[in-house]
Amino acid sequence: MRILGIDPGLRTTGFGIIEADGPRLGYVASGTIRTDSVAIGQLPARLKIIFDGVREVAARYQPSCAAMEIVFVNVNPQSTLLLGQARGAALTALVSTDLDVSEYTALQMKKAIVGHGQARKEQIQEMVMRLLKLPGLPGKDAADALGLAICHAHAGASFAAMARGTTLERRSHAQYKRGRAY
Repeated sequence: MRILGIDPGLRTTGFGIIEADGPRLGYVASGTIRTDSVAIGQLPARLKIIFDGVREVAARYQPSCAAMEIVFVNVNPQSTLLLGQARGAALTALVSTDLDVSEYTALQMKKAIVGHGQARKEQIQEMVMRLLKLPGLPGKDAADALGLAICHAHAGASFAAMARGTTLERRSHAQYKRGRAY
């Protein structure tokens, strides 16, 4: 299975492609899509670069599925909105190429790669390099994207097995006790 990981960003969107064959992982490619060539105030042009770049990566490497980071809420709401638009451009590009997209939080990815959710970028880079047996450290955005692909390679199989074993149904009602649904 070939997995494309995307770490969305308005200035720099990271991508990483891995091959997963059971527990074995292999590096295919990684890099970044940069929008520095366009002025900061030209948001539509930046979103187009992200959209076109993600489509180009998907067309070139022919992944079978994709994994993307879920945007978290920043202290600055304007930054969150801009990041959400960049994420939307990348997500739309993936869906337009008929890829199944799974979404993971940064916390989930960090736990899967490093073992704890408070990992720094340098720790993710180091673990991605070790897990994929790379000769050097990948860039920070590319490492996050590769981390998302690795996270999906490990978690995706578990989620698929759970989906095959049970039917998921939406609850029409629930009892709440201490903030939990039962």
